[in-house]
Amino acid sequence: MIGGVCTQTGTIPSKTLREAVLYLTGYAMRGLYGESYRVKQDITVQDLLARTHFVIGREEEVIRAQLQRNRVDLYSGAGRFLDEHTVEVLGEQLGERSDGRVFRGEHQTITAERIVIATGTRPARPSQVEFDDHRVVDSDGILAMERIPSSMVVVGAGVIGIEYASMFAALGTRVTVVERRPTMLDFCDAEVVESLKFHLRDLAVTFRFGEEVAGVAVSDRGTITTLASGKKIPAETVMYSAGRQGVTDELGVARAGLEADARGRLKVDEHFRTAVPHIYAVGDVIGFPALAATSMEQGRQAAYHAFGEQVHSAAGITPFGIYTFPEVSYCGATEAELTEAAIPYEVGISRYRELARGQIVGDDYGMLKLLVSPESHALLGVHVFGTSATELVHVGQAIMGCGGTVDYLVDAVLNYPTLSEAYKVAALDATNKIRALEQFA
Repeated sequence: MIGGVCTQTGTIPSKTLREAVLYLTGYAMRGLYGESYRVKQDITVQDLLARTHFVIGREEEVIRAQLQRNRVDLYSGAGRFLDEHTVEVLGEQLGERSDGRVFRGEHQTITAERIVIATGTRPARPSQVEFDDHRVVDSDGILAMERIPSSMVVVGAGVIGIEYASMFAALGTRVTVVERRPTMLDFCDAEVVESLKFHLRDLAVTFRFGEEVAGVAVSDRGTITTLASGKKIPAETVMYSAGRQGVTDELGVARAGLEADARGRLKVDEHFRTAVPHIYAVGDVIGFPALAATSMEQGRQAAYHAFGEQVHSAAGITPFGIYTFPEVSYCGATEAELTEAAIPYEVGISRYRELARGQIVGDDYGMLKLLVSPESHALLGVHVFGTSATELVHVGQAIMGCGGTVDYLVDAVLNYPTLSEAYKVAALDATNKIRALEQFA
């Protein structure tokens, strides 16, 4: 598949689907026109997927053109190691030279000095669950649904599970989220997570934390999910989002001198080298953070290192984006991390309802939080919740990457009215708190 999981079944289709849901349900405009506002009354799966298929096709064209422009030969098929320098490509071979010429062959054997494994992951399927890709599905199966279910159980409150839970809740599906841990998204700011849970509950999402699924019974009428505590949840569909499995089981990594862990992931060093120095691994197949943006950066760093080029990375302040309704994004440290590390900080908060742009777009719940060092005034963390959170976070990321301070934001002139003004309001809030402390010094 051109573009891999990111383009075909993961990031691109899910985020395109989200935009379709946002528009067709009128969710983004309900703050202006009321809770009953909808662009289209009866939304079908075809309505949602029409744009998705178009975007996937265009992304394939762009990636194919980039490969050709950079003189990259493309071999389509299932690859497996023969030894640490040789890869065999199996299956019906339809290859494409960098000059655009297409060739066929039953199999190809490719020898290389350096190899990069970027096979990604697929949804993990617990052995005790019978997936039928109709009533019981994983995140890949969501894209093949024939109709929008009236009710759904989402097993797993990770990023993917919560994103899909919020999408279907916005469509009017009664969603129940089952999570064995006591909370969700524990790597995010606790205040932001609480705000997200509040809004999801407002969309009629029910949370069952600290619960494990004992079994799922399927019939023509729907499903019954039985929890270990004895609770039973009826739903039309069950979606499992129980982590992901590295796609290494058919790669023959042992023949290359490598070993994958129980989840199919490969261990790498700081340069993304595996245990065999000339074989690199990048992306979801090496585990956390398993984001499209970080995966691309890992590939760049691996390529630079493989050819002895100097590379400078800002990986320490990588932004995280969660495309729920509403969006969540952050970079840098959380309050919990700073507290655990005994690093003093002050908090500056801006709420969208205080911004003219927030009123214009109908977002009265969004917020931006800055974590600031009281001594150096450096930004230690940026946390955004609400409209355009995944875009706004980059302003804070850039300032942190350049070694800037909160003083820059206090002095900066920002367009009015914009959501970016939230940075100035939060900066002033943090600065006032720091000044209050200094009065007692």
